[in-house]
Amino acid sequence: MAAPTNPSVFLYGPGKARIEDTPEPTITDVTDAIVRIKFVGVCGSDVHFWNHGGINGKYVSDSKPLVMGHEASGTVYAVGSAVKHLKPGDNVAIEPGRPCRSCIRCKEGFYNLCPDMKFAACPPDTPGCLTKYYKLPADFCYKLPAGVSLQEGVLAEPLAVAAHAVRMVNIRPGQSVVIFGSGTIGLVCGAVARTFGAKKIVAVDILAHKLEFASSFNTCSTFKPDLDASPEENAARIIHDNDLGLGADAVIEASGAESSIFTAVHVLRPGGSCVQTGLGKPVINFPIVAMSEKELHMHGAFRYKSGDYQVAMDVLEAGTIPLKKLITNMFNFERTTDAWDATKQGRGIKNMIRGYGFRDPARTAHL
Repeated sequence: MAAPTNPSVFLYGPGKARIEDTPEPTITDVTDAIVRIKFVGVCGSDVHFWNHGGINGKYVSDSKPLVMGHEASGTVYAVGSAVKHLKPGDNVAIEPGRPCRSCIRCKEGFYNLCPDMKFAACPPDTPGCLTKYYKLPADFCYKLPAGVSLQEGVLAEPLAVAAHAVRMVNIRPGQSVVIFGSGTIGLVCGAVARTFGAKKIVAVDILAHKLEFASSFNTCSTFKPDLDASPEENAARIIHDNDLGLGADAVIEASGAESSIFTAVHVLRPGGSCVQTGLGKPVINFPIVAMSEKELHMHGAFRYKSGDYQVAMDVLEAGTIPLKKLITNMFNFERTTDAWDATKQGRGIKNMIRGYGFRDPARTAHL
């Protein structure tokens, strides 16, 4: 029996995944790159797919399964003839999207809003990075600086999400930022906010162990909400305890919880800015009068746009943030669903999956 050429992890629906072989990709355009995937990170959206089979009306099915994974790093395997900045053997971080490059939004640099964006592991037909070989445009591969590991390279994707959020609320030196949610995105948002000059950062979460980690990781103050108090009361305590005057300059909401979004509105100073990076219920109640009276700037956030990945790479190269602390558990390719389950159960901060063929001999059970 011939050895598999391109093993890939397909999701067929909630709780249904298996490894199947797919054709090895080939160079078909002079600007293509093919990457041998070495590590894939587990994101909250992966868990949502594992639980529900999709998100926001885009679902996999038995008839239309899809290869999962969008946070990835690897080694260049082959490049097209026009590619000059990469060569086989280079270690790279992957930006997992393919915009059309021609529409108005793309021309403006907002390619994350491209109506024809093909994003990794997005139904119905764009496969992800949980595969041996992955093809993408070479300019969406970022060569890792010397001294940056492939595991750290996976974190370029969440760092780009953080860069997008921080740039969205225009954080400047000396400002105060309250960050709701201390998962991976909340943590790296705090780190990037500090890089942009934020003087005072407050991490908010309902889990004490997450706040303890956030305090150490970002050298910030923390706040655990009183679940029996109102959003106004919790906001007043955050402001008082952290000497925020009329309120915080900016909020990054990275939990998606309705109560946090309420509290965010009340914790901001008049004229402050909030960016919504966390995903929760599709529809929520919202304190719109308070938002209007304070003239708050409320922003949605979707992935990353022009310049965000470069910020992520600059952060990696600077080496001033202890990003390795975020990497908690490593799972073999054959144990991908264990990685999803671990993240679902809150075990670890950033769980990662080894690329096909890079395995711990003690853990080789199949999906």
